Amino acid sequence: MVFEKIRAILAEQFSEDEKGITLETNLADDLGADSLDMTDLLMAIEDEFEIEIPDDTIANVKTVADIVAYIEDNM
Repeated sequence: MVFEKIRAILAEQFSEDEKGITLETNLADDLGADSLDMTDLLMAIEDEFEIEIPDDTIANVKTVADIVAYIEDNM
């Protein structure tokens, strides 16, 4: 369920097909996310899951799997 929601957010934000987004998708390399994109993404995730993500977490998030793991560990 977490992955599906993250995939939908990513597909919308980066105008990608959801089917092309996997747990291994690299946010910077595969989706072209820059620091502003990452900030927008984390804000959307915070809103969707009603959690607070510390700013220093952004540096550790490289793949979709990293996002999913963080959310599952902190919900």
